[in-house]
Amino acid sequence: MTTPQSPSCPVPHGSPIATDGERASLYTPEFAADPHRAYREMRRKYGSLVPVDLAPGIPATLVVGYRTAVRILHDPGRFPRDPRTWQRDVPSDCPVLPMMDWRPTLLHSNGEVHARYREVVNAAIEGVDLHALHTTVAEIAVPLINAFCQTGSADLIAQYALPLAFTAINAVLGCPPEIGGRTALGLAAMLDTVNAAKGNELVHEALTELIALKKDEPGDDITTRLLQHPVGLDDSEVLEHVMLLYGAGIEPAQNLIANSLLLMLTDDRVADNMLGGSLSTRDALDEVLFTDPPLANYCITYPRQPILIDEIWLPAHQPVLISMAACNNDPEIGGEHTGNRSHLAWSAGPHACTAKSMAYLIAQDAIDQLLDAIPELRLATRADKLTWRPGPFHRALTALPVTFPKTPAWSV
Repeated sequence: MTTPQSPSCPVPHGSPIATDGERASLYTPEFAADPHRAYREMRRKYGSLVPVDLAPGIPATLVVGYRTAVRILHDPGRFPRDPRTWQRDVPSDCPVLPMMDWRPTLLHSNGEVHARYREVVNAAIEGVDLHALHTTVAEIAVPLINAFCQTGSADLIAQYALPLAFTAINAVLGCPPEIGGRTALGLAAMLDTVNAAKGNELVHEALTELIALKKDEPGDDITTRLLQHPVGLDDSEVLEHVMLLYGAGIEPAQNLIANSLLLMLTDDRVADNMLGGSLSTRDALDEVLFTDPPLANYCITYPRQPILIDEIWLPAHQPVLISMAACNNDPEIGGEHTGNRSHLAWSAGPHACTAKSMAYLIAQDAIDQLLDAIPELRLATRADKLTWRPGPFHRALTALPVTFPKTPAWSV
């Protein structure tokens, strides 16, 4: 049944969108500083479906129940990804709009259109030689490490995780550093929801140049494969998919590397088990993908019509976000994280991430190269003094300062 019941119905009529009461704000520094406390409070107060604001005056429903999230992610018929009806009433200067507005990509499509896009993207990603990428990551990591290994201190985001993720994604996309740099700046602005519209404009300008370049000088890279696939994407479709792959590559990879290193530096259980050989870097990555996934709240859907779920009516065409961070830590599922890859960090269902293997490889190799070169890393400040970038979507440190004994230059 998908229409509201009569007044005598015991099921609540109100929706998380239409509530006149308080909505949790996902965009504040306070939320960024301790989202897990916020998720626990949300679950206690509202259950699995939470009224939130993504930006001032931009309401949405946040899913914090694991089983509810899986149900939604596997039901694209009733929970499609197309935001066009919703965004008609959203101000053009809304800070989250560049991250949510409709684009001709597999992220915002369903059915045959989604299948067409996914065929092209899968083929483009499957063309990446993972053995060669392993070598590429090492070649990127070594000079970055050598730039700070003899100083005894570093910011592992600005000096390592960000430039490594940036250079690795540029390599697989076939993008020159200058164009990639402008793209990365624009995407960071969009995720932080600060100057997001300008960031969106910057990304489009840079990637338009990349597409023109790849038409003139094709290569063995994802962008060229998108352009040359027999399905025949037009330039705007190619641009939007390159932008999607950048967005899914640089920021999340940077944050996955940083958040995993933070876990290793602050959790004695993880550090001891890695030293003893019972826990691998891959296990540590999965621990972070459970507890602090780099993309914490996303997988946005827009129900076609009012729909009853968990005894709450969700209104038509209003955003429903999956909180991967909250759902992964839902007390109802519990369980051991080691060796367990049931987390939702890669989404689930027909829209599950297509580049999971590549993302794992980049993050794992980046961490292994660093720890092989500098095994005695120490956090340079108390963990509770670290700061996190505000924004409703990501889980991103502003910096990860470390100290270590000065170390000779490293080689591959």
